[in-house]
Amino acid sequence: MEEREEELTGKSNGAGDEAEQEEEENIQNGVVFVELKEHCMQLLELLQNSKKDNSFLPQLLHLLRRSPSHSLQPFMDYALFPLLLLFDAAVNSRSTTKSNSKNNNPLEFDGLVTSHKVSDTVAECVVLCLEEVLKKCRLLSIDQMVVILKKLAYGAMLSPAEASEEFRDGVIKCFRALLLNLRACSDESCPCKRVDDFPVFEELQFPVFNNSISVTEECLLAFLQSEIASAAIGHWLSLLLKAADIEVARGHRGSSSLRVEALMTLRVLVAKVGTADALAFYLPGFVSQTGKILHTSKTMISGAAASTESLNQAVRGLSEYLMIVLDDNSTSSIRHAPENDVVALDSNKTKPLTSFLEELRQLPVKNAVQSEVITESVDRGTMISVGDSDNKVGSLRVKRTEKWLAETTSHVNKLLSSTFPHLCVHPNRKVRLGVLASIQGLLRKCSYTLRDSRLMLLECLFVLVCDDSEDVSSEAQTFTEILVSSGQNQIEQDMSEVFSRLLEKLPRVVMADEESLALSHARKLLAVTYYGGPRLVADYLLVSPVAAARFLDVFALCLSQNSVFTGPLNQLAAKRPLKSGFMHSISEIKAITSNAHEEKSEFLGSQNWNKSRPYEHVKNEYELPNMPPWFVHVGSRKLYQALSGILRLVSLYIFTDSRSEGSYSVLIDILLGHFRNLTSELRTREHRNDSWQSWYKRTGSAHLVRRASTASCILNEMIYGLSDQASTSFNGMFRNKGIYVNSNGNENARIHLIDCIGSILHEYLSPEIWNIPLGFSDTLEQFGEDGDINLHVFNDNGMLHQVIIEGIGIFNICLGEEFSSSGFLHTSLYMLLENIICSNFEVRRASDSVLHVISATQNCPTVGHLVLANSDYVIDSICRQLRHLDLNPHVPNVLSAMLSFVGVADKILPLLEEPMHAVSMELEILGRHHHPNLTLPFLKAVAEIAKASKHEADKLPNQAESYKKDMNAKMSELNSGICMNAANMQEEELESIIFEFNDSKRYRRIVGSIAGSCLVSVTPLIASADPASCLTALDVIEDGIIVLSKVEEAYKHESETKEAIREIIESCSFYNLLDTLGADEDETVENRLLPAVNKIWPFLVSCFRSKNLVAIKKCCRTITTVVQICGGDFFSRRFHSDGAHFWKLLSTSPFQKKKPFSKEERTPLQLPYRKSWTEDSSSNPSEISNLKLQIAILEMISDLSKNKRSAPSLDPVFKKISGVVVGIACSGVKGLQGACENALVGLASVDPDLVWLLLADVYYSRKGNIPCPPSDEFPEIGEVLPIPSSSKEYLYVLYGGQSYGFDVDFNAVEIVYKKLCAEVFTSQTYK
Repeated sequence: MEEREEELTGKSNGAGDEAEQEEEENIQNGVVFVELKEHCMQLLELLQNSKKDNSFLPQLLHLLRRSPSHSLQPFMDYALFPLLLLFDAAVNSRSTTKSNSKNNNPLEFDGLVTSHKVSDTVAECVVLCLEEVLKKCRLLSIDQMVVILKKLAYGAMLSPAEASEEFRDGVIKCFRALLLNLRACSDESCPCKRVDDFPVFEELQFPVFNNSISVTEECLLAFLQSEIASAAIGHWLSLLLKAADIEVARGHRGSSSLRVEALMTLRVLVAKVGTADALAFYLPGFVSQTGKILHTSKTMISGAAASTESLNQAVRGLSEYLMIVLDDNSTSSIRHAPENDVVALDSNKTKPLTSFLEELRQLPVKNAVQSEVITESVDRGTMISVGDSDNKVGSLRVKRTEKWLAETTSHVNKLLSSTFPHLCVHPNRKVRLGVLASIQGLLRKCSYTLRDSRLMLLECLFVLVCDDSEDVSSEAQTFTEILVSSGQNQIEQDMSEVFSRLLEKLPRVVMADEESLALSHARKLLAVTYYGGPRLVADYLLVSPVAAARFLDVFALCLSQNSVFTGPLNQLAAKRPLKSGFMHSISEIKAITSNAHEEKSEFLGSQNWNKSRPYEHVKNEYELPNMPPWFVHVGSRKLYQALSGILRLVSLYIFTDSRSEGSYSVLIDILLGHFRNLTSELRTREHRNDSWQSWYKRTGSAHLVRRASTASCILNEMIYGLSDQASTSFNGMFRNKGIYVNSNGNENARIHLIDCIGSILHEYLSPEIWNIPLGFSDTLEQFGEDGDINLHVFNDNGMLHQVIIEGIGIFNICLGEEFSSSGFLHTSLYMLLENIICSNFEVRRASDSVLHVISATQNCPTVGHLVLANSDYVIDSICRQLRHLDLNPHVPNVLSAMLSFVGVADKILPLLEEPMHAVSMELEILGRHHHPNLTLPFLKAVAEIAKASKHEADKLPNQAESYKKDMNAKMSELNSGICMNAANMQEEELESIIFEFNDSKRYRRIVGSIAGSCLVSVTPLIASADPASCLTALDVIEDGIIVLSKVEEAYKHESETKEAIREIIESCSFYNLLDTLGADEDETVENRLLPAVNKIWPFLVSCFRSKNLVAIKKCCRTITTVVQICGGDFFSRRFHSDGAHFWKLLSTSPFQKKKPFSKEERTPLQLPYRKSWTEDSSSNPSEISNLKLQIAILEMISDLSKNKRSAPSLDPVFKKISGVVVGIACSGVKGLQGACENALVGLASVDPDLVWLLLADVYYSRKGNIPCPPSDEFPEIGEVLPIPSSSKEYLYVLYGGQSYGFDVDFNAVEIVYKKLCAEVFTSQTYK
């Protein structure tokens, strides 16, 4: 009972809430009616008097917009009446035929006809209000809808000259609002239930009622679909298409938004009618008019015709119309119907439609506003808008027979084939989305009816699968997966046919000038290959070897260098590749070196270097696989990515398909055949001793190089298709994980892949291929071929080498660490290092990048680590080629490049003894005579070895000293009585210490031996007439002397360490260990520094005697370094005997021409193997060059005199040097002033009295106020320094000798004297 009471209580409460809600609605409706009534009265007054104030119209519009639909629905007629009257008045006042039709228009009521014109503001506001009413209020009767449709039709027929754009746009929106508010009834048998939902309703998001109308009410949708409304439907189809066409005809004045509204409303009308019976009659005309819109979009770039949104609406509208009329379900029953085109539903059944049209044409025209007949040929389709006539003239329904269907689909196929391939590559994303939606609808609804267009639609779908826009490609891929997963045989057959057709047309499309069409075609083929899977590819390629060869020929034609000249010249110039860049190895060395210095870590041993960094910065600029260099003139990178994607997929499918065992090797052999042909031709040329000129002139020889380049490109892409990176790329492109399976985990497949790569590398590394010239070299000049070979031949050869090098990097990416374990790294590393110094920049850059990629893949932080890990293979190749320099003239450059660019000389220093011995022999007199062009490359290699020795020698003294301190600490422990636990442990520890000590000593000797070999090799070249050779030799001398000094310093610590170890051994009674300590070794070999300098000195003096000013300046710095390291006592006698050659360069003014001092200088001795250097009067150095030389000598004097270790070297010539320097300082030569002052400061640090006397002698000779002595003990200055009678009696002239061109400038003398007094002489004041 309680539950019953609660239920009754709840019902009563619910009824009470509903009553309250109803009461609130009534109150709200009443408020709305009061406001609406006032505004409607104002509308009627405005209808009678156009001059009345119309400011209430925005208020009315606001009322309609804020009022809910349930409040406006009861007063719909009340609101429509004045709005429609004003609308009629606005239309009538704007029609150009108003005066002719005024008396014949039955719609105009005598009491309400206005003769005045309704203003645009009023008319536009009325249309907005009418739209709001039609949005929120549903029509209740067919008569009501017919009246409104007729009135709106008259407004839609106004031309742009008669009505404003806003008014015409509002009329179309009113019609759309009316259509969208038509609801289906609740009768399940009503024809309105056959209408499907279309995307246009979701796009507009129009607020509609959720409930359907009752059965007792009239179904307006059913009326719209009936034959009675056919004329009105046709009329409105014509009006909307005409409205869109008018805006195009207006050009730039046309409204894009109005055109979009017309086409969107057209879609709504078609969707609301929604039956094939009602729309089939107008299909030909609709297709014709819509096709005009699609064709116009290809030629127009501005104005309403170029509106992308209108194009989107047109494409969607066409497909939705076709989906209704040509639906497979609706056409399945009529595919075998009798061939009667039209059937009439009244007594005139037997009359053909043409007779009805003739009768319509003969009808009297009542007025232009009321009726308009738009007719075309029945074959093209007919659109008829029929006025309100009492004459029943016939039916506008077509009987869809098999013949009608065939003719209609033929026209539709022509339209779709001519427009959709262009639209699917349209630059606007919305248009492509519209095309995709159309393709989806047509393939779902009309797949069989439009079977002639099905292949074309699939091709367009495959283009959109690879679209650049993610939302387009994602939706297309989802639909494609649904099609493929359906399992229909028809889909498989269609894809196979599409694949064959696309592959056949591919070369012709790529060779054409249409980049967008070529890209779309390639993307079609890529998508169909992806979704077709291994079965599709195998069925096409594995039919016969001929089919496989034909497939490869297609891609060889698309990717060949012959297509370079297919495009226009402006494209060729615009896409010319840049020839500038930098080597990543150099920047890497700088970064690592600076990092090592900052962290005080070893060059290659730093653990803070990010292993991923070397590969990342190269990947950003040089991605592998890269587009071949010649393809830049053919197409864009996107086109190449599509073509390469096809090759990768085909390679993957053939390789993983169990049915195609052995077929992959067949494909590889077909491509390698081009390499074998090229290698065979090159061997034949070598056997016949033909010149390169004659070989290239032979028919087909140069073409072999191009075909090999193309084959290499295809091979690289096919192998890359088997890598994990390619799998990731495809998964990212197609966002699908289940289409194909990568079989890298299969052991047998992996072995097969390694075998294939091995066979490819065997052809890639053929010596004949790498011997083809890349430019005019010394080898070609020897055979007289300079200038006889076209430059494009060298370019082709360079591109072949570049593609092969990139292929090696791709193989490394594919195999990973197995690239090294399979031996491929060892066979190709030397070739990559060799091409780092290639004359072709692109080849050089490719080698550098591939080395970095290999380093990253092999877990090496840098290329240096990679070379270090494989140094034995590299050094072995270098030594082997050094024995045959005539066949391998490039090996010195390879050695120097490897040591400098890669930066591993310090780590492989013990392995360089044998190459250094061969280099030393080549730098001797006979070696330089036999190979004069290799002198400089060998010198560069020696310079890199010397730098590496210097790097290692810098650490030797500290290591030796640290080792000595450890031994002394152990000795102290023994002396203090602290012993180890067990004697055997002590002996083992001592033995390990001795072994470590011997290893350190052996390494120190290796460093010293290599440095000594470097010095011996380059010493004679200090006097070389070639400036580059001389400068390089001086660099080696400087580094070598530093190395020997460090080695000797380390040796001193080692000697002390050795004695400490000996004492430990003797104190512990382990005398058997003395033999391992090396007691009987010859210690005289450790004295290397001074003997080496003794041999170098004469060549340094001869360098000063040469005419090479640059080398002399460098020699000054070298002498400074050598003297400071070895000590001045060793050089004092040498400066005394040979210093004249140095100081004479200071005794002549740079601005005065000096004659040679001796006959010996005028005719220098020429050895037979040297080049002849003749002196020409016009080749005298400039004044500035002589000035820089004298500055370098003065800096040498300053550095030597300021250093206490090197200052004694100037003792025998101190007076001479001081006189010369003071003479230059007193001359006042501006460029030498600073250098002279620094030199005098250095000399004054040795003997300030002498320098003061030389300066004071000149200074006080002209000074009037001579200061008095500080006390009577000192004589007058005049007594100490008597005034000279001439300039030749100055002390600096007597000490320094005669100077040429240096006159005394007493202002300069005063400046120098005062500066030295302030900086030097004041500190020497006597107390």
